[in-house]
Amino acid sequence: MNEDMKDMNDMNDINDMIEVKGIKVDNKIGNPKFKSMFAAFMAGAVVIGGLMFTSDKLNLFGFDTASTPSGIAATANSNAANVQTASLSPTGNNSVSAIAKSASPAIVKIETKVKQTNTGQNRRNPFQQGTQSGDTIENGIGSGFIFDSNGYILTNEHVIDGADEISVYVQGYDTPFTAKLLGSSYDLDLAVLQIQGDKEFPALKIGSSDNTEVGDWLVAIGNPYDFDYSVTTGVLSAKEREISIDDTQGTRNYKHLLQTDTAINPGNSGGPLLNLNGEVIGINTAVNSEAQGIGFAIPSSTFSSVVDKLKNNETIPKEPAPYIGVALQNITDDMLSDLKINSTKGAVVAEVEHGTPAFEGGIRQYDVILSINGKASSSTEDITKAVQAASVGDELKITISRDGQEKDVTVKVGDKNAATSYQS
Repeated sequence: MNEDMKDMNDMNDINDMIEVKGIKVDNKIGNPKFKSMFAAFMAGAVVIGGLMFTSDKLNLFGFDTASTPSGIAATANSNAANVQTASLSPTGNNSVSAIAKSASPAIVKIETKVKQTNTGQNRRNPFQQGTQSGDTIENGIGSGFIFDSNGYILTNEHVIDGADEISVYVQGYDTPFTAKLLGSSYDLDLAVLQIQGDKEFPALKIGSSDNTEVGDWLVAIGNPYDFDYSVTTGVLSAKEREISIDDTQGTRNYKHLLQTDTAINPGNSGGPLLNLNGEVIGINTAVNSEAQGIGFAIPSSTFSSVVDKLKNNETIPKEPAPYIGVALQNITDDMLSDLKINSTKGAVVAEVEHGTPAFEGGIRQYDVILSINGKASSSTEDITKAVQAASVGDELKITISRDGQEKDVTVKVGDKNAATSYQS
């Protein structure tokens, strides 16, 4: 949901330690002189204020889905005369109307329910009461799309996370289908469902996000705020965006996202982002609620490579995460004498564990990192960025100061996701 990024972890006797992209930052060091000097530091992926998932879980966005009937999108809007559409050709095979007509039958609405606890509370929303233990209540609304005529559906993991029942609404059917969750990935925020019917379902073709250029027109179709099958248009604003979003399970660190100004709202999550050939090049996932025209979608280059594993509930290997394994703190004037240095530029090593790349390379507690690969480091943020920019297996030449003497050490960048000796 729309919270600031937090990734709090403990390590041995070090409290309030934060690991960001392979570098830990501590607010407490064993040396008593430093105890009050160390404050937690956050760096890494872009922080987007007000970022939120675009599903309407727990009614946290102030929208009462129970009061709005399904299919309300057809209701006339008294302000419609003041709305201007995007300047796209109204006719032709690649018109928005043609894309919407062709694609909508394969786009689904997803509703989730959760069971009550013994106290009669919603186990995902303890403030919601008034039902009996064992009853199910509505938990959230999202979107998805059928990518295989046998009823296979792609959506976001956060749309169905924690659901005890998943209902899928398909155009042309009077009653919803009960969906089976086949596989999901928290890290990628992807899930595959399946519904069973007496005939084949319409399906969308997955296209290439790599071949989509910034400025290309795009179409989003989904169920924002329970307005069924709403169609919006816009352009691809940027590629390779990185964001992080906190939720009840942890922090999702998204990479390689598509940024679009196509209108995306709570309830659009899991719905397709289409090119003008009607192909899915993204899955609408997040929106900056404090801005206009800043939405994010998982590119097809990410989900097309893992969809078969999700269908078969297979483990998806995590993307390598560069790290060296140190806890760092910015230097203050009060530390200069103890560290035997003359400048606050750089960062002091608060902690380094045995077995980490930094320890194996010769870095020790209270060393001051001055530069990496010959580039001076002014702060913990500089060091964090340098490690982030490296690849697993790269060797970094790190200049340190120890007891007032400078020396160079070589540290081989490790993969945090494969590390066994260093636990966050």
